[in-house]
Amino acid sequence: MLEGDHGPAIALSMRIITELGRIRGAQDLVDIESVHIDGCIFYGQAGLDFAQRLVQLGGQVRVPTTVNVGSVDLIHPSLILQNTDKEKWVAQGGRELMQAYVDLGCRQTWTCAPYQMDSRPDEGSHIAWAESNAIVFANSVLGARTDRYGDFVDIAAAITGKAPRGGLHVNANRHGDVVLDCTSLSQAALQTDVTYPLLGYLAGAIAGTSNPVLVGLPSDVSEDALKAVGAAAASSGGVALFHVVGRTPEAATLAEALGPNVNAPVHHITAQRLNAARQELSTAREERLDAVSLGTPHASVDEIAQAHAATAGGPPMAEGVAFYISTGRSVFAEAKTRGHVAALEEWGVTFVLDTCTYVTSILRPGTRTVMTNSGKWAHYAPGNMGVDVVLATLEECVNSATTGIVTWDRELFA
Repeated sequence: MLEGDHGPAIALSMRIITELGRIRGAQDLVDIESVHIDGCIFYGQAGLDFAQRLVQLGGQVRVPTTVNVGSVDLIHPSLILQNTDKEKWVAQGGRELMQAYVDLGCRQTWTCAPYQMDSRPDEGSHIAWAESNAIVFANSVLGARTDRYGDFVDIAAAITGKAPRGGLHVNANRHGDVVLDCTSLSQAALQTDVTYPLLGYLAGAIAGTSNPVLVGLPSDVSEDALKAVGAAAASSGGVALFHVVGRTPEAATLAEALGPNVNAPVHHITAQRLNAARQELSTAREERLDAVSLGTPHASVDEIAQAHAATAGGPPMAEGVAFYISTGRSVFAEAKTRGHVAALEEWGVTFVLDTCTYVTSILRPGTRTVMTNSGKWAHYAPGNMGVDVVLATLEECVNSATTGIVTWDRELFA
């Protein structure tokens, strides 16, 4: 491959993979079973040039490859604002970049949650997934093995079918390093949706790039809750793997999760810490609500069903409030079949596909205060979109949308 016997696109891609392996100290490569591409978001000309160069060289993926959100909703292109030269440039570049990855043979999934699709990697399988929440979910909840892969490396892995045997592909690097003891949290707190992005936010802040172990969560905690933990932990820190004792595949017991790290430090997570974290993430100071954004990472069918249940039979949305749910194409199709989409759209929800409200220009001009139930959205949107946020429960988001006034319990956790 390096010598060009399989073509120039593979030679270029293998140079990237082997150089990464050298940097990481890997002794050999692993065969990977799937790839998830993050490099399809348009951040500038360099990313587009790189993808188009691979197309020109005849590149094609060798393993099943999904793609992350892009910079454009290809199904609803009118959602993308193009009022300024920069917005027009991003929209045009975004479409061209998305097309380049289609030309390379990627499946048109356009979702940051490939684990919600019809096929998922098996426990113990080696994969090369990019996009931080996808990485942490695959490692933690599915028990698959991927290191932290990013733009350019992801497509190089897809074209070669190889990745360096290092990082979280290796058993020794998958043990827990720090314990978050949640046993003092009440049953009410453990049944509250916003608890889980807050736990993730604290886990990332505490663990950094190490592997946190959470103790005291319910053994049947949902995948959506675990998704929220991982996404927030990968945003506030660099977490790529966490364990939940009694729930995730490599953590039947605390001893199994920690392995040789028996003296790992313990941090006690209390109701007060959850309240403090929520206030830290909630930057809004105005009472008027401009928008609600759900679905970062992309909303699941269950989450869309919960939004439907929360709005059904209740008061209408207040005038002047926009309500967005970002989700993937396959989930949207299933939710539509179940009747959730039509009901929510009638209530006033705008569904965003192929992209997300915090990565491209969708929020209406003048939007200042947004409520969300996503720790990841709350962490990134102030910097990305120039808005203020309140991290809230789904119920608080819906209730506030009906009044147009930001309403949330600052001492939710007693």
